[in-house]
Amino acid sequence: MKALYHRGLVIGKFMPVHQGHLTLIHFAASHCEQLIVSMSYTSDDPIPSSVRAIWLIELLKPYPNITVEVSLDDFDDPSLPLAKRTKIWADFIRKRFPPIDLIVSSEQYGAPFAAQLGAAELLFDMQRTQFPISATQIRNRPLYYWDYIPEIVQPYFLKKICFYGPESTGKSSMAKRMAEIYQTEFVPEVAREIVDSNDFTLNDIIRIGKAQTERVLQKAQTANRFLFCDTDLITTEVYCRHYLKEVPDALYELEKQIQYDAYFLFEVDVPWVADGLRDLGDRRKEMFDVFKSELDQRKINYHIVSGTYAGREAFIREKLDQLI
Repeated sequence: MKALYHRGLVIGKFMPVHQGHLTLIHFAASHCEQLIVSMSYTSDDPIPSSVRAIWLIELLKPYPNITVEVSLDDFDDPSLPLAKRTKIWADFIRKRFPPIDLIVSSEQYGAPFAAQLGAAELLFDMQRTQFPISATQIRNRPLYYWDYIPEIVQPYFLKKICFYGPESTGKSSMAKRMAEIYQTEFVPEVAREIVDSNDFTLNDIIRIGKAQTERVLQKAQTANRFLFCDTDLITTEVYCRHYLKEVPDALYELEKQIQYDAYFLFEVDVPWVADGLRDLGDRRKEMFDVFKSELDQRKINYHIVSGTYAGREAFIREKLDQLI
């Protein structure tokens, strides 16, 4: 069917772009030969404009009649009545883009904005019955509204969870268990894939740090709401300091690459189990205090996990469900 209009326009901040936005955009594109999706931004936006632009460009790349444009919003005045605001918008659009024949929106501004431009207007699902969601709701509760977030956007809102503390406290089994419960990915202690004893060098430890960081970044692209990580770079630094008496600067630089959304510090009130690598069974409380001190020095908040394995699981699930 031939499109009714030559050039259409959809505007928004897309902070973030979600399934409702995409449905509106595809609706608009079906009614015009060319569609401009104009993303506006300010320096105070909670999600950087460069990130949002990449999302839009990638999501709309398969559609040759859709063009994504990014514009600095240094002209709007939210204190004005809608009629005056949309006149300012229309003046900007005339200078910025070729003639617009159609405005498509799901907001009240659509009609006055189109009138100011001398364009037709199409209103799409203003009651949001197809996708009862807003970008603000997603920013406030991304895990709750996860299914409305496109896959390319989901890693931005992923919650990375670190299970942290001394050896033989159940971190590895808990990471696997939580990944099963929440149907997502977990990152193991990658050091065990690289060394098979505690006789390692600074070069080995840097390799471990790089591999651990790369694995987290890799798994974050496919995880579902949560990514559970058995250890972090602080842990690598703790053991490097303990065994080699120094910590290379490279580890501190790698530490900066990953920010965890929640830390669970595991207490030593469960049986110690030897496995060939563990050799600090007689210093567990001392090591617990070291791990705790590292978080305290960095002013990182954490939950202390203690008690039976069943009690630990229930406690962690309660905290994770609160995040959702």
